[in-house]
Amino acid sequence: MWHETKDRRRVLHDGGIGSDSKMKQIEVVAAIIHDEKERIFATQRGYGDFKDGWEFPGGKMEPGETPEEALMREIWEELETRIRVERLVQTVEWDYPAFHLTMHCYLCHVESGHLELKEHEAAKWLRKEELESVNWLPADEVVVKRLGEGSIKDTE
Repeated sequence: MWHETKDRRRVLHDGGIGSDSKMKQIEVVAAIIHDEKERIFATQRGYGDFKDGWEFPGGKMEPGETPEEALMREIWEELETRIRVERLVQTVEWDYPAFHLTMHCYLCHVESGHLELKEHEAAKWLRKEELESVNWLPADEVVVKRLGEGSIKDTE
């Protein structure tokens, strides 16, 4: 459901902004990696316009990949870790100044590996009450708010 804001932007019910058809479109996948203690793995970007912002790890889908395949590839490339993708939690639509982001967020857990940082500056395991302790990128913040409302298991 769309709502119009004072500045005439269209806001999705999940907090994202409606896309301008002239804007560059980027589709990505993100891993909400959790452990047996219901902590969430957060990473801090080490490059680009959003350097130092916190995010769920992941990246762009390649042609012909399913979202799950893309997520497993991206996490291997970024963290040298094999994950098991459990389920889709939320798809966020968000307008950044230079592009429109579609981000498919999946609940995952580590199958093997040690979450070794290859592209990120830092990483943290955060408990539910610590989720707001880092400066999340805007699209990721939508998911953080949802995770903060209940248990990891309750995000279906």
